[in-house]
Amino acid sequence: MNKLYALSFILILVMSCKETAKEIEVETEENEITETMSSEVKEEWISLFDGKSLEKWRGYLSEDMYPEWTVEDGAMAFTPGPEGGKNIITKKTFTNFILSLEWKVSEGGNSGIFWGVHEDEKFKEAYMTGPEIQVLDNERHPDSFVANGTHKAGSLYDMIGCPDEHINPAGEWNLCVIEVNQNANLAKVSMNGTQVMEFPLHGEGWDKMVANSKFKDWEGFGKYKTGHIGLQDHSDKVWFKNIKIKEL
Repeated sequence: MNKLYALSFILILVMSCKETAKEIEVETEENEITETMSSEVKEEWISLFDGKSLEKWRGYLSEDMYPEWTVEDGAMAFTPGPEGGKNIITKKTFTNFILSLEWKVSEGGNSGIFWGVHEDEKFKEAYMTGPEIQVLDNERHPDSFVANGTHKAGSLYDMIGCPDEHINPAGEWNLCVIEVNQNANLAKVSMNGTQVMEFPLHGEGWDKMVANSKFKDWEGFGKYKTGHIGLQDHSDKVWFKNIKIKEL
């Protein structure tokens, strides 16, 4: 009887070890799958500013970064100097993408976010080719009170207005997400988690918007499907952070 008990105990022990090994193997596989999925999700977004380095940016019409742009407490900060026109662009160009960033503007401040910026000496400013999502202190800056609201923060500048209620005041962060899909001929803009507009990027619908704006006679405005992302020097203090892009 003692031998029988001993054999039974050994058999149970062996089976238990096999089950434990299987559980460990399954758990390992699950962890590997989870890690792979997490890696794939992370790879969808490309960081354009990690809170430390400005290496993915340079001055418009310049090989170097303008010194007015620095890093402050993990944010990209623009401090105006004696000369204007210190707009910056991404070193890389983009066509179809989702751009996500946060911005904060000083009291009375003004700036902007561009896409489709085409760099050419004949275009002295980034805004001459790149459509702009406005960055503004809606409470204090004069632009807030003109052009039927199309110069307010979050607006497609001089074309489509963004309602005030979706914008946080000067000194507070605003999350802006811009989706540009040239293949679908559709752009979408969200402010602080709410979609505030969508519009065509070319064709009759776009041409009509441009014709009713200050850009109607501008040679290159909104004409380039592929271009740089740009940030504006409008002679006011402004900050940007958590800048990332996902190509579509």
